[in-house]
Amino acid sequence: MYVVATIEDRVRVPPEWMNEDKKVAIKKALAQKYENKIVPELEGVVLAIMDILEVGQGRLIVEDPGVHYPVKFKALVFKPMLNEVVEGQVVDIAEFGVFVRFGPIDALCHISQVTNDYLSYDRKNIMLVGRDTKKTLRVGHIVRARIIGVSMKKSEQNKIILTMRQPGLGALEWIKMEREEKEKTQDKK
Repeated sequence: MYVVATIEDRVRVPPEWMNEDKKVAIKKALAQKYENKIVPELEGVVLAIMDILEVGQGRLIVEDPGVHYPVKFKALVFKPMLNEVVEGQVVDIAEFGVFVRFGPIDALCHISQVTNDYLSYDRKNIMLVGRDTKKTLRVGHIVRARIIGVSMKKSEQNKIILTMRQPGLGALEWIKMEREEKEKTQDKK
């Protein structure tokens, strides 16, 4: 989910940016500090600094040529939510599961949560293969999944866990095949 967050912080503007407009320099400094980074307090990834709301009095600190400003600003944040359904691309497959990238984040779908079929890992072709259904999952496939676990409060151990075992979830090509089979069955009745 995308949210607009209001953040208060102190930001350092380096001396080489002092020639620029103060708000422009502060926005650049905030972008450098926040954009494309996970912020544990927000439990999400800051995508963009949108607007500077307030700028306080700048302070100089001994032995630092930069100016430190207290600021209040708005940022666009990608915040994965529990039970949210997402679509993403498979970016890696391992024996234990599938890594799916959606938005700016990679999440894990454990092999037990990919499908109801027994899956085996084909090391040579780097894919998962269903024993009964013969469904395959490869890097590059687009999948629909539901978020069943989010832990982004500790910056060194951020985890997002997915499931694809429910109806309407899985590789988009699987979902399309199931829909077509269901329509054929209904047409025969």
